[in-house]
Amino acid sequence: MPLLEGVTITDYAAEGKSMTRVNDMVVFVPWAVPGDVCDLQVRRKKHSFMEAEVARYIERSPRRTEPFCNHFGVCGGCKWQQIPYDEQLRMKQQQVFDQLTRIGKIELPEFKPILGSVKTQEYRNKLDYGCANKRYLTKEEIENLPHDESQSLKDLPAIGFHITGAFDKILPIEKCWLMDDLHNKIRNSVRDYAIEHQLSFFDLRAQKGLLRDVIIRNSNTGEWMVIVQFCLPPTPTKERGSWDDENGQKALSLLQYLADKFQEITSLLYLDNQKCNDTIGDQEILVFKGCDHIFETMEDLKFKVGPKSFYQTNTEQAYHLYSVARDFAGLTGDETVYDLYTGTGTIANFVARQAAQVIGIEYVPEAIEDAKVNSQLNGITNTSFFSGDMKDVLSDTFIEEHGRPDVIITDPPRAGMHPDVVATILRANPLRIVYVSCNPATQARDLQMMDLQYRVAAVQPVDMFPHTPHVENVVLLTRRESPNTL
Repeated sequence: MPLLEGVTITDYAAEGKSMTRVNDMVVFVPWAVPGDVCDLQVRRKKHSFMEAEVARYIERSPRRTEPFCNHFGVCGGCKWQQIPYDEQLRMKQQQVFDQLTRIGKIELPEFKPILGSVKTQEYRNKLDYGCANKRYLTKEEIENLPHDESQSLKDLPAIGFHITGAFDKILPIEKCWLMDDLHNKIRNSVRDYAIEHQLSFFDLRAQKGLLRDVIIRNSNTGEWMVIVQFCLPPTPTKERGSWDDENGQKALSLLQYLADKFQEITSLLYLDNQKCNDTIGDQEILVFKGCDHIFETMEDLKFKVGPKSFYQTNTEQAYHLYSVARDFAGLTGDETVYDLYTGTGTIANFVARQAAQVIGIEYVPEAIEDAKVNSQLNGITNTSFFSGDMKDVLSDTFIEEHGRPDVIITDPPRAGMHPDVVATILRANPLRIVYVSCNPATQARDLQMMDLQYRVAAVQPVDMFPHTPHVENVVLLTRRESPNTL
């Protein structure tokens, strides 16, 4: 592949990359910043574009800032640490505008300025670390070590993040800045104890190895939850492993070590996962210490968060996101509100006291049970929750039975809403629709489907994930015959 010499990076692109043009061909480059002058090594060439990586910086852009994480440039979690935060916000605002304009092709009002995150470091309340018997070696490590040493280093176990293109290897993480520093001490202690006491680390190719995954959560109430996934090998007498055999006892000893060392852990959980993936939604989770949940608070509300619960990972910014949704809903206390993709009912309970009734629908049954518990915890009696596939549950019959919505709040996954769901919403004909999205591209597609009946009255981008290209966006839709009151 060719080396492109002395190229100036000119603009930002999608997925956290930057771009330039060489001989009328677009070149996408990760980790670079507009204004960088560099040599680019082409890694992939297509008919109309190329993908390259920086081989050498000749001149660094004045628009750069110094990344604060030692893992930057290898770990794919924070692709924008080299970009000042105000510049990140400007790009995210532009991203929302471009996608709603280019994909939606609908009339839009003036956008509200993006709401920046309260915190730009240690803002997350949950991180998931994989464990592997082979660690990922960076390019620099391979180049700077003798061949024999680099080969032996590859066989060292690691706890960290998966690397794109190397599914069976883990990038070892020493310090991650996304969460309170206590989580680094917990993770590194798990690693050190496991190595010292010869617990086997998971082999992703062979699908075996005792220590498989570590999930760490904390909350604004000061509680900590740690979930350790093991994969117990089979025994001669049992198809699956047993907590009573040698490996099971090793696993329990690790948990006891964590319980003794970190008194801050209020919920220490564990499981035996024999599947081919690390998801825990269908797994039995056992309590080793404390209880099976922690609590988050928002205003005067309390939310129970279990090991399988979804809760926005940026707690402080979630409050601002939900406040925007509540303000856009314009509730007076008399409305029937439908909260679609309600999750654990956070938005539903957050707006319930300003509505006559709130009906939440969610695919995951466990999340719906959490939503009901959260209503009970807060003395909220005007909510109802239903589980099932949205396109099947939200039907004309369901609406006739439970009441026509005055306001619909919808917060779908990245794929957006199924066309059948959009069609049902249009037939329900609510006064207002508040559309919360983690993917403005699919949001724009859905807005276009609703454009004949609803107009976009307000747009509010919200940054939930500093140092990444991801952005949330809240849109208010009003019926075309209704005046815009905002």
